[in-house]
Amino acid sequence: MKPAPFDYVRAATADEALAVLAQAGSDARILAGGQSLLPMLNMRLARPGVVVDIMGVADWRNVRDDGKTLRIGAAVRQAALEQRPDLAQRQPLLAAALPWVGHVQTRSRGTVCGSIAHADPSAELPLVLLALGGHVHLRSRRRARRLAAEDFFTGMMSTARADDEIVEAVSVPAARPGTGYAFREVARRHGDFAIMACAAVADGGGVRFAVGGVGDRPMCRHLPSAGADTLDESLDQFAWALDARDDLHATAVYRRELVRQLGRAVIREAEQCRA
Repeated sequence: MKPAPFDYVRAATADEALAVLAQAGSDARILAGGQSLLPMLNMRLARPGVVVDIMGVADWRNVRDDGKTLRIGAAVRQAALEQRPDLAQRQPLLAAALPWVGHVQTRSRGTVCGSIAHADPSAELPLVLLALGGHVHLRSRRRARRLAAEDFFTGMMSTARADDEIVEAVSVPAARPGTGYAFREVARRHGDFAIMACAAVADGGGVRFAVGGVGDRPMCRHLPSAGADTLDESLDQFAWALDARDDLHATAVYRRELVRQLGRAVIREAEQCRA
């Protein structure tokens, strides 16, 4: 199919993009990498009146590292972030997860912030943002605000972004000494959306453990360390608290068992990486 007719605006500046959003509101859609939007347009699942292409906005094509935080702009492609020579040192969890995001071809076009804004519950980047305790930076002509990841994701492909706002950037803390990071997922084939994915960030106070692909959004919980006697019980409680679902790929029971088994393995790996 071909998309329904729409106006196309290639914004040269952030102010130009925000002006279109302020005028069009819910009738506008942002085009960055286009890996999710273009299929939705072609299948007419999305029928915007105007599409705003932001890839010409130079201010949004940067990754800024101030020593404590990595701020990733709205036009940074997934491949560009993955290919940063220092990424594994600056943020190991992002480096571990990015090769699992789609395929080489889609990562060469898709953007980091686009995946966050799309908020697919099986996508890797929303899960990593949540596990790291990252933030989403939203901007409109009216205001700029920052939301914690747990407040940004509200449901199945649903977020707290207002119609006139754009995800201008996402920020994650840089790697900290004495902290271990690990990521794993199960999918039918490499590059498919995850049946279940999980990430762990371990430090002296325990483990921040996040799960994706099980409910309508990624979920996170603080758990005891891998060596604690209560870990299995905590994982079991977390698995049952998740709103797991059956679909063509897996049952809810199977997904909960993955939370228990893969969760234990990824937490152990994160703990071992602390050294």
